[in-house]
Amino acid sequence: MGKILLAEDDNDMRRFLVKALQTAGYDVAHFDNGLSAYHRLREEPFELLLTDIVMPEMDGIELARRATELDPDIKVMFITGFAAVALQPDSQAPKDAKILSKPFHLRDLVNEVEKMLQQAA
Repeated sequence: MGKILLAEDDNDMRRFLVKALQTAGYDVAHFDNGLSAYHRLREEPFELLLTDIVMPEMDGIELARRATELDPDIKVMFITGFAAVALQPDSQAPKDAKILSKPFHLRDLVNEVEKMLQQAA
């Protein structure tokens, strides 16, 4: 199935997300900060960037902006407790990014990921 790049600084949340996505059949590369995730994006293509917004070293909005500069076709989904930040017009978040507000059920995450990746196909 699809290749997903996950950037989430909360270790427990990242572990749960990786397990849920891998169980659903996705290939997941995961990082605990935006800068490390960005370096990986420069090395290989991914179909979906799944990122928290508030992270050390590089926040999720900056990561998403840079990711779409590298690959305009990459899908972006923010997972955050700060949805209002991503929705501000001056945030420079990619226009068609999906926002999933914490807390959410892992099944909802997998369903949203499936929908986004089917649109790409």
